[in-house]
Amino acid sequence: MQNTPLLTDRSALLAHRHRADHDGGMFLQTTAADDLQDRLSMVNRTFTSPAIVTGFPHIWEGRLDNAIVVPDDEVLSLKPGAHDLVIHAMCLHWANDPVGQLIQCRHALKNDGLLLTAGFGGQTLHELRASLAQAESEISGGLSPRILPMGEIRDLGGLLQRAGFALPVTDAFPQKVSYESAFRLMRDLRLMGETSALSGRKRIFTRRDVLERAAEIYAENYSEDGRIIATFEFIFMTGWSPDASQPKPLRPGSAEHRLADALGTKEDKLPKF
Repeated sequence: MQNTPLLTDRSALLAHRHRADHDGGMFLQTTAADDLQDRLSMVNRTFTSPAIVTGFPHIWEGRLDNAIVVPDDEVLSLKPGAHDLVIHAMCLHWANDPVGQLIQCRHALKNDGLLLTAGFGGQTLHELRASLAQAESEISGGLSPRILPMGEIRDLGGLLQRAGFALPVTDAFPQKVSYESAFRLMRDLRLMGETSALSGRKRIFTRRDVLERAAEIYAENYSEDGRIIATFEFIFMTGWSPDASQPKPLRPGSAEHRLADALGTKEDKLPKF
């Protein structure tokens, strides 16, 4: 039996991160980190043994007391049951096995420990994806994998349940960023360390005429006030390691009072057809 092909080329991903501009290219990483800290501040609990999973550890320096920071390797360097908080920061979208990453996070948590994640969602770079696809189809008559496929919010929310987390919550917000041109956007993606690390990507440079046509299509369809718009969709997920103290839904039919009585209304039987 053949092994399932991997989505992400980890060697290429690590090389892109190494070449990233850790000063000027990290504005989206910083935005996500700030948002995660805001969410954490609203949790009425003090966390004493946090762990952070990230591809850019310098973003998290000094943000959480006593935190250990580990890379987003396929096998996470986290001890089972050692943490009351795990933050998976802006790297789940590159995981070859996102459910496996979440399961490892759950195993690293103590009972009733908190998981917070942030990553890019399916609407991220949809403008660039569409422009490149149209340009390549027009010029070469085919399509190549160029931009990482990212999960939609409805799909990502189910990952927490599959990984065994309780009380899962998922939400998203799109961050719109304007650029002078598609070429400036692609340059920024290199500075972020977020250029394509797909295992199935072409290993040759994209033709210049394809890129120029893609830039034209982008400007024609996704511009405001003379600048192109790029969408980066942040998806945040929250879940808790199961514990007997957590609230649980009642089983169906266990209610002791009728809803009609509570609302002061008359309950009618459904008509038969």
